[in-house]
Amino acid sequence: MTVTVAEVRHARRAGADVVRRTPVLASQTLSERSGGTVVLKAESLQRTGSFKIRGALNKLDALGDECRTGVVCGSAGNHAQALAAAARARGVPCEVVMPADAPIAKAEGAAALGAKVILEGESVTECLAAAHERAQQGGMTFVHPFDDEHIIAGQGTLGLELLEDVEDLARILIPVGGGGLAAGVAVAVKDARPDVDVIGIQVETFPALAASLEAGHPVDVAPPLTTIADGIAVKRPGEITLPLLASYLDGVAMVSEDEVADAMVVLLEKAKLVVEGAGAVGAAALLGGHVEPAPHGTTVVVLSGGNVDAGLLATVARRHETESGRRIALITRVPDRPGHLARLLVCVAEAGANLVEVEHVREGIDLHVRETAVQLVLETRGRDHAQDVLRAIAGAGYDARVLR
Repeated sequence: MTVTVAEVRHARRAGADVVRRTPVLASQTLSERSGGTVVLKAESLQRTGSFKIRGALNKLDALGDECRTGVVCGSAGNHAQALAAAARARGVPCEVVMPADAPIAKAEGAAALGAKVILEGESVTECLAAAHERAQQGGMTFVHPFDDEHIIAGQGTLGLELLEDVEDLARILIPVGGGGLAAGVAVAVKDARPDVDVIGIQVETFPALAASLEAGHPVDVAPPLTTIADGIAVKRPGEITLPLLASYLDGVAMVSEDEVADAMVVLLEKAKLVVEGAGAVGAAALLGGHVEPAPHGTTVVVLSGGNVDAGLLATVARRHETESGRRIALITRVPDRPGHLARLLVCVAEAGANLVEVEHVREGIDLHVRETAVQLVLETRGRDHAQDVLRAIAGAGYDARVLR
């Protein structure tokens, strides 16, 4: 056990001039839906959009003059941005290796902070290997995203803030990828309050921690290449983080990709917070019933990051609208003569639906020579209204089929 509370306290001093003390926000929605007192630690509002700046600053402080020739890292994006920001704050050159399909917002964010961005490989593991090689060839210092004592201690400063800001702290739900954040926070919190539960949350597509805890040593998992929670898309926990997690965590829970998407929308709509997939897994665990809030005291959901592409956020929001019945796609047939499409659209308007898209479909469907298919995307006020709209269309003589 190489990380101590004293080192976490030192890390707080090392990053005090840059790290933002992020707010703890009450969540009426999560509290009501889960049946407990729930608050959100909005680390999505941290500088560079995630908790990672805490560890990066502490690492550079520990390196001192060793890193003057530059630092390099491999990362899915948040660690890359954090190291770039820390390096700029300390006047150190920085290179970051990110997956070829890394979120655009994260790649552009690292570049805007002055880092040289190299897009290479399909996974964080491949990026780490490439960053190691660049460090050896260019005389730079490699900075691991999570399996490093100084990084872990830096992330643990979030735990110190929770101890100070949540008087009746009882349970912490924290995202886990490589385990640096969860390990650091657990070390800090358990030293002062061993009765506080710390539960790690993973996405089902990357269950590396659960598999490694069962095996008793770090093991690789073979997940799919894509996930909505790219910030915790780690195939293998660290050699340093795993023993800490095995010692300090009170449990591990899994959430699905769909549950993460739903949680992102709930946080956007109800808490007015933009949270990336990895940052939303704790909320997903509560909403999905995988973890219950503490029976007494306050449960903290750590929103670890907010760096999400606008395109993905729009896709997630559209999916939620469809699932909730506020957005429907349907296809029907109309005579291929002037005026018939207008009559269909008048029917839709009179039913109170908003037309988003309309398209003639003449290929890939069995049609009479004098017919055309029409595909509509409509906005409604919810499931009941959507059913009213469909009944109105059917009542007007159109055989409409909802597209899933």
